[in-house]
Amino acid sequence: MIKSTLIKAAQASGKLIQERINGKFSIEKKAGPNDLVTEVDKASEAVIMEIIRESFPDHFILSEEIGEVKMDSSYKWIIDPIDGTVNFANGIPLCCVSIGVEKEGEMIMGAVYNPMMNEFYFAERGQGAFLNDQPIHVSKQTEVQYSCLVTGFPYTYLDMENGPLEVFSRLIRKGIPVRRLGSAAIDLCWVAAGRFDGFYEHRLNAWDSAAGFLLVEEAGGRVTDFKGNHYSPYQPHLVATNGLIHEELLRWISNTHQ
Repeated sequence: MIKSTLIKAAQASGKLIQERINGKFSIEKKAGPNDLVTEVDKASEAVIMEIIRESFPDHFILSEEIGEVKMDSSYKWIIDPIDGTVNFANGIPLCCVSIGVEKEGEMIMGAVYNPMMNEFYFAERGQGAFLNDQPIHVSKQTEVQYSCLVTGFPYTYLDMENGPLEVFSRLIRKGIPVRRLGSAAIDLCWVAAGRFDGFYEHRLNAWDSAAGFLLVEEAGGRVTDFKGNHYSPYQPHLVATNGLIHEELLRWISNTHQ
């Protein structure tokens, strides 16, 4: 029942996103000039929540635009109605809906759907990761030097030591390709699918990574914080890799790589 509701919600939201991506819609600014929310984000969120509430009216919901809908439940749905809103607002088809389901503090299921590319990613704890119902696996690259990486930059952040720009500069000055797509959920899916060997980001929210990090783990990869600790979507730092380059990439990020 949870799986079918999750798939239904992601598909309905994706259909809405696909229909509206090149249309006219209102845009508002949040924390900064490029931290956007559109009326389609809100409409997508409403569609998802309506479907969840039809089947599970007592489940806890955490969503990017409305925040927390607290309920006394062991289940929590973590929703990003459009991940990659700036891309969406500019008609760039690298955006998606991301929904994770948590039970008693453990992520048990996740779906990420980019309807513009017809890519529906799904993972269930202990059951593997899938793209359009076909199993996916992480890459087999063993060295960061030969890896293709992806990252993202927050819209507002402190000019901190060893921050996003410093780590990015360190890698690209050594000729290591680092892409920036503008959607953390897609970044994680593409690590799971073996398109990227690793992904790191300095500041994410739970809705950015809830579904995607489970996909990476179920595809055979590894996800931690910057210190190599067990990953929680409720802290900001994320490193997701095929597992084979993980320790080395952590050293590049911490500037201890020799």
